[in-house]
Amino acid sequence: MNILVTGAKGMVGTALCNNLKNIRDGKNKTRPALHIEEIYEYDLDSTPEELDEYCRKADFVFNLAGVNRPENPEDFMKGNFGFASDLLNRLKKHNNKATIMLSSSIQATLAGRFGNSEYGRSKKAGEELFFQYAQETGAKVAVYRFVNLMGHSRPKYNSAVSTFCWAVANDEPFTVNDRSTELELLYIDDLVEGMFDLLEGKEQHCEFDGVETVLKADGRYCCVPVTHKVTLGEIVNLLQEFKAQPTTLMMPKMPDGSFAKKLYSLYLTYLPTDKFKYALKMNVDNRGSFTELVHTADCGQVSINISRPGITKGQHWHNSKWELFIVVAGHGLIQERNINTGETVEFEVSGDKIEAVHMIPGWTHNIINLSETENLVTVMTCNEIFNPSHPDTFFDPV
Repeated sequence: MNILVTGAKGMVGTALCNNLKNIRDGKNKTRPALHIEEIYEYDLDSTPEELDEYCRKADFVFNLAGVNRPENPEDFMKGNFGFASDLLNRLKKHNNKATIMLSSSIQATLAGRFGNSEYGRSKKAGEELFFQYAQETGAKVAVYRFVNLMGHSRPKYNSAVSTFCWAVANDEPFTVNDRSTELELLYIDDLVEGMFDLLEGKEQHCEFDGVETVLKADGRYCCVPVTHKVTLGEIVNLLQEFKAQPTTLMMPKMPDGSFAKKLYSLYLTYLPTDKFKYALKMNVDNRGSFTELVHTADCGQVSINISRPGITKGQHWHNSKWELFIVVAGHGLIQERNINTGETVEFEVSGDKIEAVHMIPGWTHNIINLSETENLVTVMTCNEIFNPSHPDTFFDPV
């Protein structure tokens, strides 16, 4: 399959082309039904001759090209309707009935606050042009009315989310006029997966009730149904938590598929390179060091413990707190004793064979570095963040 992507250097085009190449090159094996040979990338610096050649060879067309912030309002129609017309005429010229996808906008509904949108009218005109083309040629047309897109794009341009991510990550000022304003957002990775579904003929269809997407098997439009409705206040609050994480170590809850998980990934792409790295507080003494790495709201914390040669650490027990000790370097011995029955167990551990050992509530425990020359490095996870006012930690040698 040869694929043409117009607007290939925009936010969506860049992400789509990168991921199409992963499939083409065999790096992404999650879509075994897709076989991609050539990817033709068309953008403002391409020539009309290149577009003509691409339209002759393409088996599938993603039309992402468009204008969203022209100097003159009349350029909306020229940039959106005009280019779409040129593209379709070139496909007709070569009698190429490749499936073609159109990136339209929710503003094309001309409903609600979009009722007087010049941009929306240009997108609506482009949609009708595509539907007419489908009737004339019999080619399959897939028209998507995208809501607000959320991906790495230029800040202070046409995405409030990108602007906020950039500002928070770079310590720049920003203004939120109304924290209660709600946005419906489509994350770039979800959009790309939706485009893969389209390539496989598994796209979802819909109609529109005002600006609301209504799934419908025989709907005129196509859609990516995974979107998130969040307020500006919720977005900013999350970004402030992300910014504080290197200091607090607290990682906000980010369940699979959640908006927070996607926003955190996007936020990281705006970090200046000098913030890629941050210092952690090492608690150092003559025995070695102990460093907390990450805190979580509901799953405790992760730490690194370094024991010098011959050193024994621990010698305590907990009522309810539990831990996992995972030696990743060195050679050591873990001992545990049930404080009620006196039963004891021992586990010889080594970075050469990584294993996890439970520290059971009610069992006093230690970890001994058996080496005379090498440090013992242990990853330690715990079900709660250490609370000095309620440590649940009691000294008792094994």
